[in-house]
Amino acid sequence: MGPFAAVGLCELSRRRERQLELGWWRAFDVIKSPSFGSIVVLAILLTVIFLVWLEVAQAIYVANFGAQEASSITHFVRQVFTTGPGWRLIVEGNVIGFLFATAVLTISFVLFPLLLDRKASAATALLTSVRVVFRNPSSAVAWGFIVAAALLIGSLPFFVGLAIVMPVLGHANWHLYRRAVGRSDSSGLELAGRRRTLAYY
Repeated sequence: MGPFAAVGLCELSRRRERQLELGWWRAFDVIKSPSFGSIVVLAILLTVIFLVWLEVAQAIYVANFGAQEASSITHFVRQVFTTGPGWRLIVEGNVIGFLFATAVLTISFVLFPLLLDRKASAATALLTSVRVVFRNPSSAVAWGFIVAAALLIGSLPFFVGLAIVMPVLGHANWHLYRRAVGRSDSSGLELAGRRRTLAYY
């Protein structure tokens, strides 16, 4: 849900780039975007993917430990780290979680900044994001690790650090989009540099 949560921050970055009026309340100007309908549709898509991931995670747990829930956190930790089913849970959960994370990263790489910047359908924005990832795989992987590490660090001190991490990531995501997608062509969308690796965020 991170990409959608940062959409208001991307809006502030867009306004800053165009030297428009700034203020925290301007983050809510997202609702005035011509592509707001597509933003909502894709936010729902990400929510559905999240819910499916939760169901799959629950199914993996049940497959390894049965339907009975752990009696306590200590019991759960002991189950996971000291039993064969627990190690299977770790391996299976991480492999499947990696697949979900890769799918979400691919479809949301430049998704919401693109929709804020120009009028586009949900399908066009999603496919453009996928194309950017396939043309810049190393940059996509690096961005994924940067986001994961930043959110982890920001969450450690009782989530207080997210007040700093989220604006930084939102602003960086806007510049990532600007670096990856050209200003315009006949269709309004053009990848900037077919063979150029994204050099910064």
